[in-house]
Parts: sequence; structure tokens; C-alpha cells
Amino acid sequence: MTTGKSALIIGASRGLGYALAAEFLRRGWQVTATERTPSALHELAKSAEGRLTVETVDITAPEQVAALRARLGRFDLLFVNAGTNYTTDPSATFADVSTEDFTRVMVTNALSPMRVVETLQDLVPATGTIGVMSSGQGSVSGNTNGGFEVYRASKSALNQLMRSFAARHADDPRTLLLMAPGWVKTDLGGPSARLTVDESIPGVADTIEAWAGKGGLHYLDRQGQTVNW
Repeated sequence: MTTGKSALIIGASRGLGYALAAEFLRRGWQVTATERTPSALHELAKSAEGRLTVETVDITAPEQVAALRARLGRFDLLFVNAGTNYTTDPSATFADVSTEDFTRVMVTNALSPMRVVETLQDLVPATGTIGVMSSGQGSVSGNTNGGFEVYRASKSALNQLMRSFAARHADDPRTLLLMAPGWVKTDLGGPSARLTVDESIPGVADTIEAWAGKGGLHYLDRQGQTVNW
């Protein structure tokens, strides 16, 4: 059974992005998912009955994103999941982290996802949704314990850039989402995380579907609850 809806998921080769692509396929969506290097997406495509298209793109290379834009059509959902883990030393404070590590995390987690949104936004109609995978650690008011400072800063920067995008498109009727999936057991989240992928991603997909057509910018968790900025 198909829904007639289509999703473009950027950064779906593994972890949360892969799981989100698989979840929307289960829900009957047509999915285009991207990888940077060959991944398990190709095996998933074999069982997707023609509803999964795999594209290759490195979001830190603007020319590749532009080339991807030229190959694609319209989507009900554009969702950017691509991002990197922490610095070489996840416990490093901003005082200790190298400039190279800081730059890499910021470019991958904040600048590049928003460049993707800027480049691909015209693929999403007025009734559609544009979302990015943020994190509860991007909440400034929620940072009461410190830790993972550079990662937190990159997600806060992503949130701020998305808010600027929303402000520049104040009359845009599309729904804009910053999704906080929770702390999930993936290569990024690590084995000590509180949630499994199966406990997180269905809720993320539920929230994306529930907020379709509502318009405006929303910072939400997997249960559809507002996350404090």
C-alpha cells in the first residue's frame, strides 16, 4: 500500500537516517535517500519494490548538492539528517578542542545542513515539510550539566540558522521542523544511550506526519512535545 507521498532524506546511509528512510518505506512513502559512500541502502532498495532511490552526495561539497538538486523532482518532505559525532575527544571543552575539530563539527552539523536546505528548498511545495535532525543538546536553556560542548554548540548553531531561515521566509506556509530524537544507541549515540532506534524513529516519523501542513517553525522531540530553545 502506498500513500502517494514522497520524502528526500539526506544522510541516510546508517543510524537514524537509515532507520527513518526504512520507516517511511514501511508507511508506504516513496523515498529518495542519500549516502556519501556505498551503504546498506542498496540492500534496502532490493526489498522496497521500486519505492527507494539511492543518491550519492557529500553535503560538505556545495557543488555536489547543486548537482543533486538538478537531478531531483518534487517531495512532500525534505529531511536533513547528515551530521558528525563529536570531536576527537568528546569530553573536550571549547578551551581544549582543536580548531580543526571545532571547524569540522560546525561545518558538518550546522553550516552544511542549512546549505542543503537553502539549495533544495524549492523541491518542497507550499504544503510540504522541511526538517533537520537537531538534538535536545542544542537547547541552550536545557544545558544544565555541560559536557559535549562542541557538539552542543553545533546543534545550537543549527537551531539558530534554521530560525534565521524561518525569519527570512516569514510568509512561507511550509512546516519547518527541528527534530530532537532523544539519545539513541547508534554509532553516534554510543552503547550507553537510553533509547534504541526502534524506540526513537517511529515517534520521529509520527511527529513529522502529524505536523505536516501546520506551517511555522517548531523544535520538537520524538513525542511531538516542544523542546525549549
